[in-house]
Amino acid sequence: MDTVGDLARTLVLRTHQTRLNRDLDQLGTEIATGFVRDPVSHLGGDVSSLVSIDRRLAQLETYRVNTTEASFLTGTMQTTLEEIQTRSELLSQVLLAVELTPNDEMFRTLSTEAGNALGHMLNGLNRSVAGRFLFSGTATDTPAVIEGEAMIAELQTALAGATTVTDVETALDDWFDTPGGGFETDGYLGSTTSLAPLQLSATESASVDVRGDHAVFRDVMKAMAKAALASDDTLTLSGAVKVDLISSAALDLQTAMASMVELRAGLGTVEQRIEETTARNAAERTATSIARLELVGTDQFETATRYENTRAQLESLYAITVRSSRMSLVEFLR
Repeated sequence: MDTVGDLARTLVLRTHQTRLNRDLDQLGTEIATGFVRDPVSHLGGDVSSLVSIDRRLAQLETYRVNTTEASFLTGTMQTTLEEIQTRSELLSQVLLAVELTPNDEMFRTLSTEAGNALGHMLNGLNRSVAGRFLFSGTATDTPAVIEGEAMIAELQTALAGATTVTDVETALDDWFDTPGGGFETDGYLGSTTSLAPLQLSATESASVDVRGDHAVFRDVMKAMAKAALASDDTLTLSGAVKVDLISSAALDLQTAMASMVELRAGLGTVEQRIEETTARNAAERTATSIARLELVGTDQFETATRYENTRAQLESLYAITVRSSRMSLVEFLR
């Protein structure tokens, strides 16, 4: 039977073992995280500075997410606009060849090329990222515009009975440009409300408001549609009218490219602001993180040394405990 002294010794050993285990666990956590486990005690109860730093870091993390999203959106938009511009410039050069060989085969070839370019453009405006349509305004779950075949079908109905260049161009102007006309009611499927500006920092925000119903897009679509429908069998236009329509479409595309360049330049300015704000936020986040480390960080070398010393003490305590538990009259007599 243990004596009172034996019981007291056992209690003391267990108390030291518990304390050393707790210290070892705390030091291990501090080595892994680089920060003290109990910042309140470390700061003497005054955690106002730490709370302020943590709040600012949380804000900067929100800004980081916003700038990343804004950069991705504007970058994808810029890529789409570049594709539309490149395709339009190439198409305008191709369409000008109509005056060199004005025959039915050439008309059909050029109209087909224009129809393909229109479909490619509409597909670009319906581009989505992570399930969000880019050019639909606030209706991010809806495509921006109808598909190419559907638009051509709508325009065939609108141009029914047209026989002259003026007839065709007037009908196209009415469909694309008239408020409440065919494009606004049937062609454009997105919202007329732009996305809310993304907050990039406490003082900077970015408004990404390029929608599929922008005037420059309508001008490009109208020019492509004009060339695509010039050879449409349902219109039965004369050869001279076809030449004039296709030539006019080429010039319209070249004119629209000036507005496209301006649109892309404006978007590029937004991209630059996003990039500059991202850099400033990153610098502030680094400085704030360093301040937090200085406030509640640990000296890794010192902590590792204390960890090893505590572990050695714990091992020694285990050895003493084992030896104490083996003490008996038989062991003593030996």
